[in-house]
Amino acid sequence: MNNRTSDPQPWELIKQKAGPSLKVFDSRFEYRLNPRNGKELECLILDSKDWVNIVALTPSKDAVLVKQFRFGCASITIEIPGGVIDPGESHAEAAKRELREETGFSTNKWTYLGASEPNPAILNNLCHHWLAEDVVLNHTVSPDDGEDITVITAGLEEIKEAVNSGRIRHALAITGLAKVFDLRTSAKRYGKL
Repeated sequence: MNNRTSDPQPWELIKQKAGPSLKVFDSRFEYRLNPRNGKELECLILDSKDWVNIVALTPSKDAVLVKQFRFGCASITIEIPGGVIDPGESHAEAAKRELREETGFSTNKWTYLGASEPNPAILNNLCHHWLAEDVVLNHTVSPDDGEDITVITAGLEEIKEAVNSGRIRHALAITGLAKVFDLRTSAKRYGKL
């Protein structure tokens, strides 16, 4: 166990240079000085727009979920609706738009659940989590050109089973769901600390 008595300190920025521009991200390299050992480290940063995701609940408290193919894992995932915040759009506006576009559902009952850092090791953006209650299906689904979505609904027990069995593994979807639902299972399944 580390017996260090002081907190980590910010790393001094020595220089930075642009990296390749990627379709979803811009990249850059920062060269920072480790205050612990004085060594310079090249760090990759992916610049990204902020994202939103939505835990959408029907009047019967079922969650609206989406199934879609994801390129990174090359498989079909089960997630909550969400996406990128467009330029000039607030995260609240983006949440309403993404829910409507991806699922056809909408509501006037919205609660902001806070934001999380998707992967602060390399990403500089936030994912804003929203709760949409009493959603109703009253729009046509209009996915982006890069999306092919199936909309499903599930109750809490189905969601817990899907998370614990690994059928729902998208970290940001689980983060959003965990802000609304207790997704824990029995300690017997995982053992004790």
